[in-house]
Amino acid sequence: MIEVRHLETLLAIREGGSLQEAAERLHLTQSALSHQLRDLEVRLKTPLLNRRTRPARLTTAGLRLVALAEDVLPRVRAVELELRRLAAGRAGRLHVAIDCHSCFQWLMPTLDTFRKDWPEVSLDLTAAFSFAPLPALARGDLDVVITSDPEPLESVDYTPLFAYELVLAVASQGPLGAADRIRPEDLADQILITYPVDRARLDVYTTFLDPAGVEPAAVRTAELTPMIVQLVASGRGVAALPSWALDEYKNLPGLKICRLGSGIWRTLQAGIRTEDAETAYVQAFLEQARRTCFETLPGIRAAG
Repeated sequence: MIEVRHLETLLAIREGGSLQEAAERLHLTQSALSHQLRDLEVRLKTPLLNRRTRPARLTTAGLRLVALAEDVLPRVRAVELELRRLAAGRAGRLHVAIDCHSCFQWLMPTLDTFRKDWPEVSLDLTAAFSFAPLPALARGDLDVVITSDPEPLESVDYTPLFAYELVLAVASQGPLGAADRIRPEDLADQILITYPVDRARLDVYTTFLDPAGVEPAAVRTAELTPMIVQLVASGRGVAALPSWALDEYKNLPGLKICRLGSGIWRTLQAGIRTEDAETAYVQAFLEQARRTCFETLPGIRAAG
């Protein structure tokens, strides 16, 4: 019953002090403004303007609608501005989830740069270790998922960021310390140290052990890469990690880095909803992520 144009009319009458001034502010004729006002009075079944006074004054009902206009119209204009920015790709939401424990190394600088370049985009980051991030992406709860295990989902596209080699960290003085290449059966009597995530999301199983039908002797978990590396160096087990995640520890006493078979390469990808694929700030984030990765991560290569 009450439309935005009605609120604009009443506010213009209050601010202009007369029907003529209000009509000029709204770029209407005085006759058109009066007709609009009478139409609203008929709908509401109450007068909004006391036309007996000179100049005409708003009634109590009219003033109540002016109070509503002062509350509602700024919010309407703010949303209209936001929608225009969204349409232009300058503003929006970017909720990023990572399905990779060691991705913080390059993702944080990426986000810092992106935040400076796109200040109107609401940015958030979460670790997707305790929930399934790709279904959450498809539902609209997330906007980008960084993963090496893409799932075929109808509404999700994947953009390769880079390829990396999965390698094995072993104790240099341990039973595998003399090896340069590791076979799956070499891990049958070893303790495998992993991040605390589901087995199906661990590359060492899906690409190396499971195809060979090999199980490690035991498994233990650790939350942080430095903790895993220290456990390996002290002879507590072995760990399969991206080569770039181990680069800063390659000279650590007691640690050796070995290739898995003839070399296992994985591709880190960014999952986004199909509908967002052409959004300007999403594309800017992906470009910044690739740029940061190749500037900071050793041993990676372009995804084929």
